[in-house]
Amino acid sequence: MDLLASFLPTDLSSLSAVVLLASSFMTSAITAAVGLGGGVTLLAIMAMVMPTAALVPVHGVVQIGSNGGRALVQIRHVDWMIAAWFAAGAVAGAFLGGALAIQLPAPWLKAGIGFFVLWTVWGKVPTLQNAARKAMGVAGFVSTFLSMFFGAAGPIGGAVLATLGLSRHQFVANQAVTALMMHIFKVFAFGVLGFAFAPWIPLIVGMVATGFLGTLAGSRLLGKMNEATFKKGFRIVMTLLALNLIWRAFI
Repeated sequence: MDLLASFLPTDLSSLSAVVLLASSFMTSAITAAVGLGGGVTLLAIMAMVMPTAALVPVHGVVQIGSNGGRALVQIRHVDWMIAAWFAAGAVAGAFLGGALAIQLPAPWLKAGIGFFVLWTVWGKVPTLQNAARKAMGVAGFVSTFLSMFFGAAGPIGGAVLATLGLSRHQFVANQAVTALMMHIFKVFAFGVLGFAFAPWIPLIVGMVATGFLGTLAGSRLLGKMNEATFKKGFRIVMTLLALNLIWRAFI
């Protein structure tokens, strides 16, 4: 433990680092198997053991590794038109979010996202097919903008992806690529704003490595899961995420 502590920032214990490494594996496996939810779960765990100021930037870098690994594993299923629309919106979202000096009213935003996700999952959502791909530009802007403040806004992109009539492999692949873009632009913005990533690099490298192993494990589960099971799992995860956001907004 003493050797591990020498690679960590002074305000993070060795036990906390072990918890984070294990959590990165577990949450990456969840995301690879179900398509969504791991990033928010990891953020919640990190919030219990990490300094608040480092939470969102470090989470963003770890998620670059996690989503990058998942995108690489599933790259043949990526729809690059979806990725292009999302990237266009994400650039604008990161620029505007990074330019703001004050935090937006969190309770209203969390509750709004939660209710939007619930409506998308359980409401009468039309299957828009190719025309809906342009909506990923709006999703890219909103999710990247909000991720500057809340760290994980994946449910927004996931909710729009759910309307495109994608198979489970296509959904997981495109969610990975769009989330990867969101976190890349976010981390770049934090770097410009002056966050010191250097003390956190050893922990980040370790979490990215365990996250990639989790991605491989979760991807094997995805390949064995039938379509009905996947859709049920997706609905459950999205509903729990939405209810968690709403609960956190009103407590």
